Amino acid sequence: MSPRAVLIGPPGSGKTTVGVALAAALGVDFRDTDADIVLLAGKPVSDIFVDDGEARFRELEREAVRTALAEHEGVLALGGGAILAPETQELLAGHRVVYLEVSLEEAVKRVGLTAARPLLVFNPRSQLRKLMSERLPIYQRLAEITAVTTGRAEDEVVAELAAALETAR
Repeated sequence: MSPRAVLIGPPGSGKTTVGVALAAALGVDFRDTDADIVLLAGKPVSDIFVDDGEARFRELEREAVRTALAEHEGVLALGGGAILAPETQELLAGHRVVYLEVSLEEAVKRVGLTAARPLLVFNPRSQLRKLMSERLPIYQRLAEITAVTTGRAEDEVVAELAAALETAR
């Protein structure tokens, strides 16, 4: 059992939006590891960061990714920072990893500067720029397929990915 596609990328890249539409186009289920973490912890991600700290969140995240990769056959979206864990990077080997690339400007528009994202609380634009630059080499290294989402319609990105996934089969 293996996901048809594992979506990675920074906040605002479209992992959920594109993921839901891609899953529908492929006729499979969509799953988001951030939603799995919320179910597992019984509270929102922002509360986990505040109450338990980032280290606890990352621990829950690694477990959520491990479980989802083992049992989900549809489209799977990982949280933007999930790829930071070496264990997760190893687990992604052999999976169809799709990097959704987005410009900083577009990500800021999509995320919003007032969004309740724990790592973007103070100076969100600067924090997002820093996260994107630190994570970019990892996203690029892990990706089998890259799709630019900046300035593109959701259906255009989905059509490109569905075709690429069929070719990669």
